[in-house]
Amino acid sequence: MSIKDWPEGERPREKLLTFGVSSLSDAELLAIFLRTGIRGKSAVELARDLLTHLGSLNALLDASLEQFTQVPGLGSAKYAQLQAVVELTRRYLRESINYGDNMASPSCVREFIHSRLKGRPHETFCCMYLNTQNQVIEFEELFRGTIDSASVYPREVVKQALGYNAKSIIAVHNHPSGHPEPSHADIAITRQLRQALELVDIRLLDHMIVAGNQVVSMAERQLI
Repeated sequence: MSIKDWPEGERPREKLLTFGVSSLSDAELLAIFLRTGIRGKSAVELARDLLTHLGSLNALLDASLEQFTQVPGLGSAKYAQLQAVVELTRRYLRESINYGDNMASPSCVREFIHSRLKGRPHETFCCMYLNTQNQVIEFEELFRGTIDSASVYPREVVKQALGYNAKSIIAVHNHPSGHPEPSHADIAITRQLRQALELVDIRLLDHMIVAGNQVVSMAERQLI
């Protein structure tokens, strides 16, 4: 049965307008995005198939084109639309924490960096530069590739930090594999960074690792 033949109070779009967006299930929200189903299946049923196939909403949002289109009725056009929605959400989260905001709260830092690095397919090393009030001066990508002593140059981090007149920094990189544990190379480069920054009286507050939906603090693990 098509959704248009459902009782009005059960249709996802009408339900959203009447009771609010929080009243909808993941499948109902996804059905509004899909708009139409396929022969023999409503948009809600198609949405359920997609969520079941991928396992979770997070897996759906991180899915590749190949994974997404394994569900009959879904092609590259819908995948492109979904990626646009995902990217708009990321940009919204980035803008929700502005430069000049205070980063004294660990949860605030986690939210900020997670929105920047989640879902990147390659390993990326970034730095957040802070002033004496722990306000963000700048957040920038410095290096790409395997994070080790050959690809991350402490002198370049120091140069940038001095250029921004930063009093402290938070180093950040991601693990595209989704494995959150710091590697031996992560620990080694963290110590090199701390020592280099100490020479110019700049403090390394933390080195955080983004892996899937997790953010690991090396400072909390006493690895700084």
